Amino acid sequence: MMEAGQRSPDSSSEECTVLEAPPPRNTCLRHAAKVAHLYCAACARALCEDCAAEHQDHPTLPLDQGLQQQRRRLQGALSSVQSRLPQVSEALSLVRELLQQLSAQRASMEEDIQSHFQDLHKQLDVRRSVLLMELEVTYGLKQKVLQAQVEHLVQAEQDMVSSCSRCQEVLEGEACVAGLQAEREVEEQLLQAAQRPASCQPEENHQLDLLMDTDALRKSVHNLGPSSPPVSAVASQSEAMGVGLEECLVGHPASVTVVTRDKSGGACKSGNAVLSAEVFTPDGSIVDGELVDHNNGTYEFVYVIPREGDFLGVRLYDQHIKGSPFRLKAAYATPSTGSSDGAKRRGKSPAQKKKASKRASSALGTPRRRTQNPIEDDLIFKIGSKGRNKGEFTNLQGVATATCSILIADSNNQCVQIFSNHGEFRNRFGVRGRSPGQLQRPTGVAVHPSGDIIIADYDNKWVSIFSCDGKFKAKLGSGRLLGPKGVSVDQNGHVIVVDNKACSVFVFQLSGKLVAKFGSRGNGIHAAGPHFAAVNKNNEIIVTDFHNHSVKVFSPDGELLLKFGSNGEGNGQFNAPTGVAVDDNGNIVVADWGNSRIQVFDGSGSFLSYINTSAEPLYGPQGLALTSDGHVVVADSGNHCFKVYRYLQ
Repeated sequence: MMEAGQRSPDSSSEECTVLEAPPPRNTCLRHAAKVAHLYCAACARALCEDCAAEHQDHPTLPLDQGLQQQRRRLQGALSSVQSRLPQVSEALSLVRELLQQLSAQRASMEEDIQSHFQDLHKQLDVRRSVLLMELEVTYGLKQKVLQAQVEHLVQAEQDMVSSCSRCQEVLEGEACVAGLQAEREVEEQLLQAAQRPASCQPEENHQLDLLMDTDALRKSVHNLGPSSPPVSAVASQSEAMGVGLEECLVGHPASVTVVTRDKSGGACKSGNAVLSAEVFTPDGSIVDGELVDHNNGTYEFVYVIPREGDFLGVRLYDQHIKGSPFRLKAAYATPSTGSSDGAKRRGKSPAQKKKASKRASSALGTPRRRTQNPIEDDLIFKIGSKGRNKGEFTNLQGVATATCSILIADSNNQCVQIFSNHGEFRNRFGVRGRSPGQLQRPTGVAVHPSGDIIIADYDNKWVSIFSCDGKFKAKLGSGRLLGPKGVSVDQNGHVIVVDNKACSVFVFQLSGKLVAKFGSRGNGIHAAGPHFAAVNKNNEIIVTDFHNHSVKVFSPDGELLLKFGSNGEGNGQFNAPTGVAVDDNGNIVVADWGNSRIQVFDGSGSFLSYINTSAEPLYGPQGLALTSDGHVVVADSGNHCFKVYRYLQ
């Protein structure tokens, strides 16, 4: 008898499996035996016949239409999130980049602190050695005098004791004629011993003075460090205001006030934020202006629009502030919209307005009264026009020269162009981008004695090094620099970098090792928007201080040696100096950006002459250099060309 579940030997090999039918696809979720055929739009639910009675007052649709409607809403929500996702991803990338920059800044500052204190330790060790050496010298001199006196007194004492002993022996014998001669000899010795000159007073004292006035040093050490607390301003909360934000007159100064705020929207009370403001023209060129830090969390940007239809970009720590970039409504002045009305709107007095108008006209290169040039220099040739092809420029900035070459940093074209001393095009290299070997607004250029080309990469915040044929080799200053503007090379082959945003000067070895750093934001011995630098035969570093309208000369380790220049249009005055070069005689040649001229000074900062540019007026000159055959090359930024002038020394 077979047990239950066993298969009969005679049964078919095919086993018959019975499958339960799946429930209907649209079964009601509340009533399992019912099929849903309606959709409640108010409750977003599927309804069967039983459910429909409960929703008879709600709008209903056929189930298929309701399901499609729900799918469309779901697709809309998905699209909304997908459209938002790139913005969040971009923000994540930005915040991560800022976090990396913060870490790099911390590492850089930590290295600077270590370096400064190592230098202090070295100086203290040197001073300790000097004091110990001075002590040893003073002790030696005193010890020598006293030791010689000791030896002299010892000898005198021994002679006296010897004479006294012999005399005692003679006196102990019997007085007789035979001993008379011996007594006379002893007497003579005693007299000589008694009369021998021997100072019985010390010829030197024992005093060794040590005056260690350490209170001032301790106070200085205690005060080492940041002169102000870290700035908490963020771009997303900071805002700009003022009439110049919306409308201005072409060729006349306009101003914008920037108020910095922290992450919660609270107004910042201190200055020193890294702020930049520029006017971007539709053709891609950039118009600089004057940015003033009021040291109370507010800043004023004064600019001059050269034509209609421009944009104003204001960035805080390289990020656009709220509402930036702003569209400017620039219009040409008419008799009914004179500059005096604009001055009233800006709240300036007539005297202030007149001064501002002069600065504006000079910046635009309009004719002005010239001082007689004591030496006759003139234009030899000019190269370039506005464009993106070889030999064309858009906002050219830095200039450098080699033995037979002229190098131009073509900022908005993201490249460096190389020409012969006679102006023939030779080469061009550079690709826009943020990776090593790519350029993002190159501003300064220099040639190293090794032949390498040094480029200040402003927006990439580092300095790039290329071979003479344009092949990328290395970068330096990444994580340290905020906005490198000008570069130069000293007599030791060190790379001098002017950091426009940090208002500092960095000195690097070609390997990237930091040799020195000096300067900070401010006036006086500090800088406000320094631009370019040159180095003289004494390895002194000459820096143009854009917003302080001056030129400053520093020792290789950053000590201020000389400052000359003030704001104005007279001989030796500046309206935002930019390019600078030094000739073989130590004379200093300076590009005066706002006054659209070139001035020459001697090594002590005394005005000598102008370069005669009247035939082909400059418009906002930037970088400047001297060629091997003794001429001046200047980047005529506003005219999109470079010009070569005779320079008589």
